[in-house]
Amino acid sequence: MMDNDPFAIGVYFSDKIRGDTMAQSQLPIQESEMTSTTNTPLWKQDGAVPFLKIENVTKKFGEFTAVDNVSLDIFENELFCLLGGSGSGKSTLLRMLAGFEEPTSGRILIDGVDMAGMEPWKRPVNMMFQSYALFPHLNVFENIAFGLKREGIKKAEVKERVMHMLELVQLAHLAKRKPDQLSGGQRQRVALARSLIKRPKLLLLDEPLGALDKKLREETQFELMNIQEELGVTFVVVTHDQEEAMTLATRIGVMNNGIVVQTDEPRDVYEYPNSRFVAEFIGSVNMFEGRVTEDNIDSVTVASKAAGCELYVNHGINCAPDQKVAVAIRPEKMKISKTRPAQVNNCVFGKIEDYAYMGNMSVYRVRLYSGMEVRVTQPNSVRTTGEKLTWDDEVYLSWGDDCSVVLTV
Repeated sequence: MMDNDPFAIGVYFSDKIRGDTMAQSQLPIQESEMTSTTNTPLWKQDGAVPFLKIENVTKKFGEFTAVDNVSLDIFENELFCLLGGSGSGKSTLLRMLAGFEEPTSGRILIDGVDMAGMEPWKRPVNMMFQSYALFPHLNVFENIAFGLKREGIKKAEVKERVMHMLELVQLAHLAKRKPDQLSGGQRQRVALARSLIKRPKLLLLDEPLGALDKKLREETQFELMNIQEELGVTFVVVTHDQEEAMTLATRIGVMNNGIVVQTDEPRDVYEYPNSRFVAEFIGSVNMFEGRVTEDNIDSVTVASKAAGCELYVNHGINCAPDQKVAVAIRPEKMKISKTRPAQVNNCVFGKIEDYAYMGNMSVYRVRLYSGMEVRVTQPNSVRTTGEKLTWDDEVYLSWGDDCSVVLTV
């Protein structure tokens, strides 16, 4: 059911937990929320009105362009991830949404209202910082209640709302502890509760799980998804962690050099990248360079010297004759065997240079006789006492016609 690549697993669990949460939630699902009664996401519905609209936004610092003509539509109750490496412009875009920076050009509309010139504290937005920024002299209850008290809300209502939020983030039993008496994951949940207590329409999260270790980060991802589903608040998350984005997001906007280069659901970003950059940035991928020898409506054939054979893909690309392209294939899509398979296309031959047993899967680095190195991952789904593949074994690598994608850029 699942590939053993961590990114593929992230997509599966993201789909599953969202389905489970929607089924179990006691909150009514409104037509204006992420899906309608047709179960079609809003971003796939004609005429759907975005909750957050970013129109041709550019931000320059002197001669440097940090964000370059970005347009995005984000819908109510989405958990949208801006994913990119350092310097991609994702944090600058988030700061413009919060009001900490003004766009050089373009517009930002939240719930139909233009945010131009509006101070951060007047926007229907809250922001959770990577550092959490908890008050060290206040306990958990007081940290979460701080914003409500500043607004002069009655003591009884403050207590009721804070206790409800503590129950939601599973910290009611730690209400009197100070931040330095909490674990990293607990501090993260306090910061999240404080960000949500004033009921913002939009919550911005800047690398929210970056300070946590790997195991705790994985656990907290699902907690964050559950909380977002229950409250129905629109989340925009900035992260450089591909696996985190794949697990959390309803959709991902991949950024590079200030531009959003692809916006799609996690599965589509992973399985159908629109460029070499996206394919290489999201997970692991093998790229076979070649030239198109046949381009049909429903298939394309690529001659590749690196592969030493013709590569056949069951989708067309509408390109010029003899155009140079790259055929991208994920490591977990490949089969590895000492025995040559019956297929002629999509079959390459080489020698295992490196091998790693990782428990749930095995990773092979195979050197083809063209000199190209190929990465293959195989699930260890059953225990075996038979012949095992190891260093210096000569092997065949093969994959199906529907397992790869042809990229022209």
